[in-house]
Amino acid sequence: MGAIDTVLGLIDEHFDRSIEKLFELARIPSVSSDPALAGECRRAALWLSDYVSSLGFQSRLMETGGHPVVYAILGDLNDTTKPHVLFYGHYDVQPVDPIEKWTNPPFEPKIDVAKDGTERLLGRGMSDDKGQIFTFLEACRGWIEHTGTLPVNVTIFLEGEEEAGSPSLERTLIEQAGDLAADVVLACDSAMWDRDTPAIATRLKGLFHDKVIVHGPNRDLHSGTYGGVAANPLRVLSNILAGLYDADNRVAIPGFYDEVEQVPASLRQQWRELGSAADAALGDVGLSMPVLETGYTAMEQTWARPVVDINGVGGGNQGPPRSVLPSQAWARLSFRLVASQKPDVIRRLFREHVASQVPSDCRVSFEGDDGCGAYALKEDNPFLIAAARGLEAEWGRQPKFPGSGGSIPAIGWFKDHLGLDSIMVGFALDDDAIHAPNEKYDVRSMRKGTRSWARILEEVSRVDLKWRRTER
Repeated sequence: MGAIDTVLGLIDEHFDRSIEKLFELARIPSVSSDPALAGECRRAALWLSDYVSSLGFQSRLMETGGHPVVYAILGDLNDTTKPHVLFYGHYDVQPVDPIEKWTNPPFEPKIDVAKDGTERLLGRGMSDDKGQIFTFLEACRGWIEHTGTLPVNVTIFLEGEEEAGSPSLERTLIEQAGDLAADVVLACDSAMWDRDTPAIATRLKGLFHDKVIVHGPNRDLHSGTYGGVAANPLRVLSNILAGLYDADNRVAIPGFYDEVEQVPASLRQQWRELGSAADAALGDVGLSMPVLETGYTAMEQTWARPVVDINGVGGGNQGPPRSVLPSQAWARLSFRLVASQKPDVIRRLFREHVASQVPSDCRVSFEGDDGCGAYALKEDNPFLIAAARGLEAEWGRQPKFPGSGGSIPAIGWFKDHLGLDSIMVGFALDDDAIHAPNEKYDVRSMRKGTRSWARILEEVSRVDLKWRRTER
């Protein structure tokens, strides 16, 4: 019997204990966006630091100016014969409102059996991301119990602000880059393709927000006197917003697509073979006709084509009928970008485009300076291939390599500031109700997720490091 068989046996043998320890962590209300719970976030970080120390890691809290990072290492980081992985996750959770919708108190986790017999772990953070963190930690525990060490060198990096936008993380990565050197990032904050098919997310969208304010007359005006004569900021802004897309549903900002790269034909074909759930998803929200860029499927549009969305518009009278021309109008927009597009460049192009359409006796101002880049992982990445082998061995199916229309700022920053690719493996399911009442994590997801990570660590240990160091 090989080492991996013994490790898997230990994982199964001590699985009930793993759930008990997870429940201890889940009882801590580490809601990062609530200043009143800052102490609970630190308590969760301390709990995790103590727990990974009990496994054999050297652990400490890394202060960030916000909620602390749990930083821990195991292995000889000077040993360049073994791959060195940086494991990323987050211990903070979403708020629980509306509390009345919960069938079980959110910070009193328990095992529940669904009507179909499925065992589920109930509680805030079970799927996003405390339960997912535990799949990796318990895989490490299995290896350590059997061999006294891990097949690879490991740095654990668990942040406490992901659900609040990671405001302290980028600066921390830059300042602590020397302590975070590794060969690859392993991340567990994503989902399965379906209940029986694992997935490795290979693409994330970049994201930034901008607010446009069109300023017209120096005060609101009576429309009977000035209507049709004075520039109306709402009309000016409406024209600008209406022209953001052309007839082919392509963004009409000059230069917007200059750095957009086409998806490799092989990957595009794989995506098309996956099918598309766009029609069903639209049906769930009362729609039926996808609004797509000409020549692309809904899946390609979501995962690999940049989009601009209007998130809110305001200005002028918002109450009972009143005949006025507003002095200003505003709109909030979000920009979902793809690999090679830079948020600062696209922001500049957008603002130049808007400014060029504002009448000479009006002016425009902007608010917004956030942004994270997109991320794309090449199909021939050996760590990706190794992780896929581990997942297939556990699930009996080759994993899918989907993209995502969402953004995880940390993944882009790991690439930008540390030069590290990320292997994003997760075991959440679509019905886990993350960010919503009655969040859950299937017991099967946790058990097989833990076993998957044990297999992945073994497969990653076999990666030829000449590739990674050549890439650098």
